[in-house]
Amino acid sequence: MPIKTDNFATEERISPIRGTKRRNLDPAFRRLTMICGTLILLAVAGIFFELVLESRPSLEKFGWSFLFTGSWNPVTGEFGAASSIYGTLVSTLIAMVVAVPMSLVIALFLVEMASPGVRRLVGGAIELLAAIPSIIYGMWGLFVFAPFMADHVQPFLTETGLPLFAGPPMGIGMLTAGIILALMILPFITAVTRDVFTLVPPVLKESAYGMGSTTWEVTRKVTIPYGIQGIMGGCFLGLGRAIGETMAVTFVIGNRHEIALSLFSAGNSIASTLANEFTEAADPVYLSSLVELGLVLFGLTFLIQILAQMWLKRVRKKMGTGT
Repeated sequence: MPIKTDNFATEERISPIRGTKRRNLDPAFRRLTMICGTLILLAVAGIFFELVLESRPSLEKFGWSFLFTGSWNPVTGEFGAASSIYGTLVSTLIAMVVAVPMSLVIALFLVEMASPGVRRLVGGAIELLAAIPSIIYGMWGLFVFAPFMADHVQPFLTETGLPLFAGPPMGIGMLTAGIILALMILPFITAVTRDVFTLVPPVLKESAYGMGSTTWEVTRKVTIPYGIQGIMGGCFLGLGRAIGETMAVTFVIGNRHEIALSLFSAGNSIASTLANEFTEAADPVYLSSLVELGLVLFGLTFLIQILAQMWLKRVRKKMGTGT
């Protein structure tokens, strides 16, 4: 007992010192985190400044018309970003429309319905998809998926008579690029959504089940509202991957500076244009126009993030008030 008392007394004497040391480390840790956060802001500002600086010749020559002009002719020195912006937005929209519902369903299956063995198998396959390089997706899309689209999917869609599915079934084009992007972002959205569903407190779901709710009702009224921020975070992660993807899109989109209503038509995106033409840009205005395309993509991503945060804030407010 005396030994225990002495040890306890020693701990009593030492613990205030340790507490003081820990408190002294708090300001240093706070400064370190502030420095790291500031470095992120400086990096973003530096990228923006460099893009603006290098695109000055194009900005001075074309002005705001650069955003609304569809012509892209290196021979005559006329450049416009309209077709690239259109291709970027359309291919990303297709990818999100295909990938987000599939991701939610897969995550729900893994968390609520699958057995442990199936959960591990499917979860491992999802993680494997996330590890595949984008150029592999592009090569697979060009040599395997595009012929499949040309032989089976596009002829079937042509029979619907819709303007979106008009034209010859070439296999490549905006629709194929969007589906390839969907396959690329699917594992990222699924993984985040699965983790969000797993973190929902079991007592909430058990209470809903106890009141007679079905799995769909529990998911719609409990799981999704509880983890809406995490789900949206996963969607934004996939959106960021899709809107700036380069190699996979370059292989299958067709790389034509054209705005067409049909999703079968060849098009281009900002990223694919940069990948295809950056090494060939010998003229200063040509190079500056490509850099301005990068600036447009930077601003487009920033604008989408702002709109998404505003929408997410509105969704949280509605769910919080119950309306």
